[in-house]
Amino acid sequence: MTDAEEPWNDFARALGVALLRARAERGLSQEQVAHAAGLATFTYRKLEKDESNPGTPANPRLRTLVNLAEVLGVPLHDLLPVPPEGIAPGR
Repeated sequence: MTDAEEPWNDFARALGVALLRARAERGLSQEQVAHAAGLATFTYRKLEKDESNPGTPANPRLRTLVNLAEVLGVPLHDLLPVPPEGIAPGR
């Protein structure tokens, strides 16, 4: 992993933690959240674990995030961590 990838990995990890906490606070299973949001359970589990493919941080679509926020009953901004500096590859 390069130094340039580290901020994105941290961001994806924090997103996964936010999803897990919101789900746990509502007493929902991963399967319930995934089904209600229109995702495969496998896909949702990978989001909570902050990965897409093995070794690759999660990068969900905006629609997925909006669906998850609705299912979890939280504003979208509550799921999104504060973006760290250095995510944009050209900066």
